[in-house]
Amino acid sequence: MARKTSEQAPKLQLRLAVPADVPQLVELTARVYTAEWGHSAEMLRSQQTHFPEGQFVVEYEGRIVGYCATFRIDEATALAPHTWVQITGGGMASRHKPDGDWLYGMEVVVHPDYRGMRIGQRLYQARKRLCQELKLRGIVFGGRIPGLARNLARYGSAEAYVQAVVEGRRRDQTLSFQLHNDFELVGLLRNYVPSDYDSLGYAAHLVWRNPRLMDHPDMPSVPTPQRLPDSVRVASVQYQQRRITSFEEFATQVEYFTDIAADYSADFVTFPELITLQLLSIENEELSPVEAIRKLSHYTPQVKELFSSLAVRYNINIIGGSHPTEQPNGDIHNVCYVCLRDGSIHEREKLHPTPSERTVWNISGGESAATIQTDCGPIGVMICYDSEFPEVARHLTDQGALILFVPFCTDVREGYLRVRYCSQARAIENQCYVVLSGNVGNLPGVNNFDIQYGQSCILTPSDFPFARDGIAADSTPNIETVLFADLSLENLAKARNAGAVQNLKDRRFDLYQTRWHTLAR
Repeated sequence: MARKTSEQAPKLQLRLAVPADVPQLVELTARVYTAEWGHSAEMLRSQQTHFPEGQFVVEYEGRIVGYCATFRIDEATALAPHTWVQITGGGMASRHKPDGDWLYGMEVVVHPDYRGMRIGQRLYQARKRLCQELKLRGIVFGGRIPGLARNLARYGSAEAYVQAVVEGRRRDQTLSFQLHNDFELVGLLRNYVPSDYDSLGYAAHLVWRNPRLMDHPDMPSVPTPQRLPDSVRVASVQYQQRRITSFEEFATQVEYFTDIAADYSADFVTFPELITLQLLSIENEELSPVEAIRKLSHYTPQVKELFSSLAVRYNINIIGGSHPTEQPNGDIHNVCYVCLRDGSIHEREKLHPTPSERTVWNISGGESAATIQTDCGPIGVMICYDSEFPEVARHLTDQGALILFVPFCTDVREGYLRVRYCSQARAIENQCYVVLSGNVGNLPGVNNFDIQYGQSCILTPSDFPFARDGIAADSTPNIETVLFADLSLENLAKARNAGAVQNLKDRRFDLYQTRWHTLAR
């Protein structure tokens, strides 16, 4: 039988609400608003009946922990003064207009026990995607101002308080969140929800304008079965290796960079190859290189749990560098754990261990190079030396990969440049993006890992829609830093379908081909 890579089912899922969810949603809204003010089963069923594609839930480990409701409405009604009861038809979404040019956000609810997992952010992102897919003018709603009541005496009026929040002189738990998510204040709504005593009945009248409204070129899509965002933000961590005294210290460093990437709204954050070799500095005993790598493999469950929990908690897809992992047959493979923000875990093995890895650490190569389906399209992973074999990138691109991630670990500039030049070639050959993330710093006393040379970068094809030099972002060598770049998937479609050169289309299948063998066990 063909050997299969290990996969773990998603823990967290954002999906459309269905009638079977109604009892849980009644319970959830009662938990947040009390039984008196929560949504009734009739209200929830009515919302789904009027506009089923606008009702979203977040399910975590089988339990619904977040919910949002929307409907379509005309601009004149949406931007005029109104109350929540008036515009939502008493929570029934009965004011829904199938031809309405705005999306009205009537509700977002997050279970109190699951706050801090960016559930609300995920729901707002789902609304924005829906708005863009339907080519609506934008999103409008009345947002709570929970800090108003306790600060009214200081500011004198609701208008003055809200203005202070907009200018950044005051933080409001809810309004500041909305502004951070690119919503724009257009006014105040009086008596919006009279029972909202913290907001004194007021609501901030907020809009988000669809940035794609006037920009829908008739271009062939990037090959993928799913709807994709127009732009994907990627982060690459140039990570400094340093001695540590505990796994907790390692976890703190990794969480710090994950938090940074999430704060900048990155969709992916990439860590370097063999980032976990830092853990060997914890050990006091002298071990041979082979013994050290096998001992390092004992951290595998903790490493997977760390990256997986951070991906869900910070709502970001993590390319977890790589970690030496013992296989059921006793071999050691160099494995990249890709942990997605839905809680799923994917393992991708380095196919080509370097001569040093084979002889010093006794690391064996894996056998599978499959893409991973993400909420930003299919991606591929090539661990360091794998990038120097064009067949790997071509195999991943043939499966639909749009972005290739290359965690790397090189000791000297010559080794780094091999990875850099080959990765740039892979971006051009396959008309895709390639993201490199490497180690810097030193680890005295760790066999075969003493010094590092790294210059992380984010590479593009070489054509007019992209950066002049084919480099979306670059770093200063050998310093700890984080790179960011916004990668346009639409530009990939333009290049692949109508670029100055069209490498993927112009291959001579009548002369050559790349065939991937399935190895039997």
